[in-house]
Amino acid sequence: MKPTKMRNKMIYQATFQIKSKQLGSALSKDLHKKYGKRSIRVIKGDSITILRGEFKGVDGKVSIVDTSKNSVAIEGIKKEKTKGDKFDVYIHTSNLVVTSLNTDDKWRIRKLESKETKGADKTKVKEDES
Repeated sequence: MKPTKMRNKMIYQATFQIKSKQLGSALSKDLHKKYGKRSIRVIKGDSITILRGEFKGVDGKVSIVDTSKNSVAIEGIKKEKTKGDKFDVYIHTSNLVVTSLNTDDKWRIRKLESKETKGADKTKVKEDES
């Protein structure tokens, strides 16, 4: 099978678990330092900043997460049709940075906090050897 067909199959016919991983977005620098993790799956209620595209630099909260489109809709970002109707703009999660997390899900926060930083593990091993 050609590589492009393989890639398309992996993206568009992925299982829910893999699609969930595709909805990951980078964490801001302070969250990265706090949790020792670079990215996280975006959920409804997270505060984000848009890095790319027409709405670059806009801050907002995630209102809808669409797994079929691998993208999210953000509160306050809408486009207008010619007839005057407004509709949500969906933005791919790779173009976002999470600035603050929705802390309603205690399991998610506990999992983030239990993850130790990679640098801390190395220094701990060196101290034990001495």
